[in-house]
Amino acid sequence: MSDTPNFKGFATAAVYSGHQDQDAHLTPIFASSTFSFPSAESGMNRFEGKDKGFIYSRWGNPTFQAVEATISRLEGFGLTDNTGAPLQLKSLLHSSGQAAMATLFLSLLKTGDRLLSHLSLYGGTHELVMKVLSEAGIACDIIDMHDLAAISAAFKKHPYKVLHIETPANPTGSCVDIAAIVKIASANGCKVSADNTFATPWLQQPFAHGVDFVIHSTTKFLNGHGTSIGGVLIGKDLKLMNTKITKWHRLLGGNSNPFDAFLLMNGMKTLAVRMRQHCENAMRVAEFLNGHPQVQKVFYAGLPTHPDHLIMKKQMKHAGAVLSFELKGGTEEGKRFINKLKLCVRAVSVGTVDTLISHPASMTHYGVPKAEREMSGITDSLIRMSVGIEDVEDIIADLNQALS
Repeated sequence: MSDTPNFKGFATAAVYSGHQDQDAHLTPIFASSTFSFPSAESGMNRFEGKDKGFIYSRWGNPTFQAVEATISRLEGFGLTDNTGAPLQLKSLLHSSGQAAMATLFLSLLKTGDRLLSHLSLYGGTHELVMKVLSEAGIACDIIDMHDLAAISAAFKKHPYKVLHIETPANPTGSCVDIAAIVKIASANGCKVSADNTFATPWLQQPFAHGVDFVIHSTTKFLNGHGTSIGGVLIGKDLKLMNTKITKWHRLLGGNSNPFDAFLLMNGMKTLAVRMRQHCENAMRVAEFLNGHPQVQKVFYAGLPTHPDHLIMKKQMKHAGAVLSFELKGGTEEGKRFINKLKLCVRAVSVGTVDTLISHPASMTHYGVPKAEREMSGITDSLIRMSVGIEDVEDIIADLNQALS
């Protein structure tokens, strides 16, 4: 919001940004499907875009608007545009992260276009680009984007309209160099989108490295409590965001709902304090697992031995709260370990205040062909862990007894 104070701290911005109704302490739930017009002329003006009032909740809602303003503020916190002015961003709240990606890809790509992406992707994203988009005649090429020469070579073979990255990636924690990738894509007239779900704007701001769009599954760390499903698409090209992308968003019908938006708004108020504890705990857990005799390998960019450690340090404040690991006993040992857990929760998703553990190959990435999973480092013995904010001694004790 233009009249929001220029806060010095991220945590302060997370608490106060976006709130508009000064009589209500918290942003209310505007549980209304439609909105009335004071006159016929007012209604006409709203449909023509001359009046910014609300029309119908699929097109926008005051609760959505408050959340969108907050997310825009956090993703652009402290950033400036080419003139030195604060970076202006436009956010569109969706019913899920998948819906946000569908809006972006379908508004930018048409039959005959191509999308380029990294080999380590969330299973739902992989299926969206390889199955849904392919049936619409949109091709997607998956390559290892650690190899910058391979990216340049790909552009020599095909013209790509969109390059999509997920860093850190789900579930391996793989990180790629955002700025270096953006430089290559921009030189080839290609838009870049980044999934920032695992990092959140508290750890990483992709717009600082030149990306055009950022996507979140707000279900995860932004909400933080596992109480709602949601997604958001943020863009810096305001003209494009306010015209075609907004139009596609409305026509595809992937809007949020007032109650989920309300839960998200309140969850974001504690984002900074939660992320500090998540990150501190995750580092302790990664070090414990890395030194345990039953653990074959730990995938966590916060460990100096991780191949992407330096990339992570270049563009993130910390490696975050999600890690994965393999046990020496393979899949059977992994199942036994998961079944012995007493504190950590057996569930998919990440980013909640409690620690969640899942088996990607049979759960989140079940729909991805085995050969493609393994190319991304997702073996049948890989276990994913989203480290919560509990006392870390209790988390480690549970892992230790399950590994014994």
